[in-house]
Amino acid sequence: MAFDWFKRKKQNINTPTEQKKDSPKGLWHQTPTGKIIEHEELKNNNFVSPEDGFHVRIGSREYFDMLFDGSKFKELDANVESVDILNFKDTKAYTDRLKEVKSKTKLTDSVRNAVGKVNGLELVVSCMDFSFIGGSLGSVMGEKISRAIDYAMKQKLPFMIICQSGGARMQEAAYSLMQLAKVQAKLAQLSDKGLPYIAYLTDPTFGGITASFAMTADIIMAEPGALIGFAGPRVIRETIGKDLPEGFQTSEFLLEKGFVDFIVRRNEIKDTVSRSMRLLMNVNA
Repeated sequence: MAFDWFKRKKQNINTPTEQKKDSPKGLWHQTPTGKIIEHEELKNNNFVSPEDGFHVRIGSREYFDMLFDGSKFKELDANVESVDILNFKDTKAYTDRLKEVKSKTKLTDSVRNAVGKVNGLELVVSCMDFSFIGGSLGSVMGEKISRAIDYAMKQKLPFMIICQSGGARMQEAAYSLMQLAKVQAKLAQLSDKGLPYIAYLTDPTFGGITASFAMTADIIMAEPGALIGFAGPRVIRETIGKDLPEGFQTSEFLLEKGFVDFIVRRNEIKDTVSRSMRLLMNVNA
């Protein structure tokens, strides 16, 4: 009965601690709209809630599994790691922060490079990880993306960036901002070679990344409901002193204003990317 536990309480019936069973962590997930879904079902649906279509934030491993045929890919530049260039310290030393986040995430930095086949077509992908210091742009992200573009040019392959970042990494100061120009210069070389560049903007994509290479792709795609912008809505609201439009900075809002080309659900991303590659490179199906 649904109310048996009230009777147990009233009759002072208690379950011994050793007989209590803990629910496994991550067994259920609740979306912001209040929908509850079993974790395994969520995983099997590319971490998209089937009831409300909410796209749960995921990392590079999940995107690679979703995108590449048979989840098979070759990781590039895996050993390039962040270092403390400026001996920076805020609430803790940057070196300690790096050790902590590397241990926790098992990542070497906030982006990973991979090459693999997407519906039979080879593609080079740089995918950001928000779990690594908010997917922040540092010298290693700039270097790894540049190396991925070099690889794409050498092998004459299309290139894709999956964006997921809070912006520049403050612990690297100007070194971080220099990466914007560095990546843009490499993308210009890619364009000169006639090779396509696709950007897929996920939640969140903010700061200098939005102000630069996230918005200069040949095709700009976005996940449903992703927050995309330069400064956050609270900062903008306080600056202009006005309420913002409903849905401001969501991918749907940006699509309406012409900042992104189209919105692509995760279960459609593989086919959409391969179709875009065929069109941009004039490859027959």
